[in-house]
Amino acid sequence: MSCSYADGLSHYEDKGVLGVPEIFDKEESINIKCSLLAEWILQAKHVVVHTGAGISTSAGIPDFRGPNGVWTLEQKGLQPTINTSFNEAIPTKTHMALRKLVEEGYVKFIVSQNIDGLHLRSGLPRKYLAELHGNMFAEQCKTCQKQFVRCIATSSVGEKCLDKNCPRGRLNGRNCRGKLYDTILDWEANLPDNDLKLSELHSSIADLNICLGSTLQIVPSGNLPICNKKYCGKLAVINLQPTKHDKKADLIINTYVDVVIEKVMKRLGLEIPEYSTETDFSRDEDLINDKKVIDWTTVTTNMAELQKKYDQQWSSYKKRRLEDKKVKEDIKRCKAEIKRDLEAGNSKI
Repeated sequence: MSCSYADGLSHYEDKGVLGVPEIFDKEESINIKCSLLAEWILQAKHVVVHTGAGISTSAGIPDFRGPNGVWTLEQKGLQPTINTSFNEAIPTKTHMALRKLVEEGYVKFIVSQNIDGLHLRSGLPRKYLAELHGNMFAEQCKTCQKQFVRCIATSSVGEKCLDKNCPRGRLNGRNCRGKLYDTILDWEANLPDNDLKLSELHSSIADLNICLGSTLQIVPSGNLPICNKKYCGKLAVINLQPTKHDKKADLIINTYVDVVIEKVMKRLGLEIPEYSTETDFSRDEDLINDKKVIDWTTVTTNMAELQKKYDQQWSSYKKRRLEDKKVKEDIKRCKAEIKRDLEAGNSKI
């Protein structure tokens, strides 16, 4: 079952703020806010979406810190009442809508804290996705660092050896000879370098970061959506509970993520595609029959281009800061001169 993933993690005391009551906006307010969000998406040049456990609850996978979340109930000695297995869960309307938004060019990148593999199974290409905490449907070779799609969810967590050989071939015709490990991070493990770097760059140059179903408590993942704030970017938060960065958000919508996504997609004139096993990488017949290997390694081909955009943005930011500092110094100097003239009885004003 999906919550058994939590049982495999090492013991950890500080799991954040748990069980905060959910908030629901009124229908009229939701409609107005969804229209505004759709307008921002249309106006934006670089939209990045940050996804948390709240986008998968409608698939039967429990969240962690909600009133009925895994960690919240664990604190009370209870288990979640919803607990669909990772193999049986299918992508939600939100997962499928995000794939469509990427295909249509509205969303440039998705940063996910989720390990359920539902972004992969929605058919979203890897080059548009960073998986910061791992993926139950991906395994990685510790020798060549390549990742590969699994047809069933891994039963281990914490980056443990799966006792499988790496399927990657080399130019000399020999296999890699490395061993495969699960990709699920344990508490305080280092986040994957390339996924984190891509997330930082995309989040910083984004003129709109959208957070879906996360309280943003876990760092550094939870701090990525505010990377664009000093560059005058917008932040929209859609969640049922208050989040760590609500005070910095330009828009907050408190309701179910699927509700917001449906309304936004309608305002954008886009249909949400239905989930199909034909576009689910983990359900590829050749993969299941061991006739095919699907590479799921982080795509870094555009890293240099993103870094250049970030450097340009940072340079503009520093120039603006220097100009603002000069203006403040000029004002301070003028005030000092006026004060000095007044004290000398030589006021010219």
